[in-house]
Amino acid sequence: QVQLVESGGGLVQAGGSLRLSCAASGRTFSSYAMGWFRQAPGKEREFVAAINWSGGRTNYADSVKGRFTISRDNAKNTVYLQMNSLKPEDTAVYYCAKRRLGYSGNYPLPSTYDYWGQGTQVTVSS
Repeated sequence: QVQLVESGGGLVQAGGSLRLSCAASGRTFSSYAMGWFRQAPGKEREFVAAINWSGGRTNYADSVKGRFTISRDNAKNTVYLQMNSLKPEDTAVYYCAKRRLGYSGNYPLPSTYDYWGQGTQVTVSS
């Protein structure tokens, strides 16, 4: 069983920055990939970014490339999402998720993740 707890959301003006954190329980954090997704009101959950077990490989949605950076600290069992140049359309609840072991590729596919956090709200005002 893995528990994921997000933090760092809030209200920010357009052009501003936020850093989200996701703390994971358990002693096997360094063995699996992690991802960030978001869901805006009335919309489906969408992929934002993912990072492999070591942090050496990352994957981003086109909409956030060049603005968001995913990273991880395996010693702290934590994955981060640094969000810069925020836009009103980035407003959503952001979720971190643990990738199922044994999967490679298809990072944007939600069904390839087996544990999810409760989400943290990010609101970007214009």
